[in-house]
Amino acid sequence: MVFLLVLATLALTGALYVARGFYLIGKAKRLTARAEAHEAETARLTEQTEADAATARDAKGEAARALGFAAPEDLNVDRPRALSAEQLQVLDAVRAGHWETAAQFVELTGDDWEERWQRVLLLSRSACDEDDAWLLAWRAARPTDPTAAVVAAETAVQVAWNVRGSARASHTSQEQFRLFHQLLGTAQRAAQEAQRLADPADPLPYMVEQAIAMGLGYSHERYRALWAEITDRAPRLLFAHTAALQYWCRKWRGSHELALEFARGSAALGAPGELLTLLPLIAYFEQEYDTTDIEIETWYKQPEIVAATDAALQDLADADPLRPGVVWVRHMLAFFLFWQDRDAQAVEQFRHIDGYIGSMPWTYAEDPRKRYTYARDWAVDVSTPAI
Repeated sequence: MVFLLVLATLALTGALYVARGFYLIGKAKRLTARAEAHEAETARLTEQTEADAATARDAKGEAARALGFAAPEDLNVDRPRALSAEQLQVLDAVRAGHWETAAQFVELTGDDWEERWQRVLLLSRSACDEDDAWLLAWRAARPTDPTAAVVAAETAVQVAWNVRGSARASHTSQEQFRLFHQLLGTAQRAAQEAQRLADPADPLPYMVEQAIAMGLGYSHERYRALWAEITDRAPRLLFAHTAALQYWCRKWRGSHELALEFARGSAALGAPGELLTLLPLIAYFEQEYDTTDIEIETWYKQPEIVAATDAALQDLADADPLRPGVVWVRHMLAFFLFWQDRDAQAVEQFRHIDGYIGSMPWTYAEDPRKRYTYARDWAVDVSTPAI
């Protein structure tokens, strides 16, 4: 009898254990199904939120286009502004082999080093990206021509940097780096030849060497010696200062502190309208871009950055509208004013630059058109009175 009771108890216990097992399995299945349903709902809501955000962006974009702003697909990401009729004519001429037109185009600038540098860059880019037969013919016809030498040197620099690409070092292959440094060595020799041939007052052959110094990693002492060669000839050239600032940035050969120190010194050196107030804006932007834990929503609203923005706005108001650096300042101001919630002022800059976004800060983004239209369309939407 006792044996039967024990057996019954064991059977009941086993049944309860099995039943509990089935219960737990069922509960686990229900919890899994509930979790899966929650994940599906979260994904649906996320997708809906993204769709709603995309719809809102589309609506803002349509409103901006209705006011005359360019559609995303029409934005030129290669240049900061449209080429002038004169520039287009010169490029057509050199494509046809008329190097004499290129020579005259540069030489007509005299000692306007800012404009001269822009013309050298335009011709060098053409020789780098397209056919350089005209440049080779120019050099063959005038082997001691300093203008031809500086265009050739800058072309060599651009070829080297095109090989490296714009990606960070971690995304650049060893073969790219090997060829990059080899080509920079060639460019360095070309720059030194241009320096030998140049008028003693001409800073451009030394400006060519700035990108070489950054790529080859000149020491601070060596770079300061190169910088002295430039500033002894032209102390306040905007594009020399912007190139030097890149060297002093942390991503190259300096630090955030050195970059900002250099930028502030440049801004203090500039006379009204010379646009050297652009330098602090670049330094602040480079720091934000290079630092992962900066909160962009508050970064650009810091009092010192707002003050730097105001200084650049005043400098722009004092500048000759045809000055080469004006367009670069407008691109940066549009970005800074947008993040400072000064949307009407941002729109004023967007109206000047719209259509061409081949400039910092837009080109730093993986999708420059997306970065640009997000800021532009938002600012236009906020600052346009509802009808």
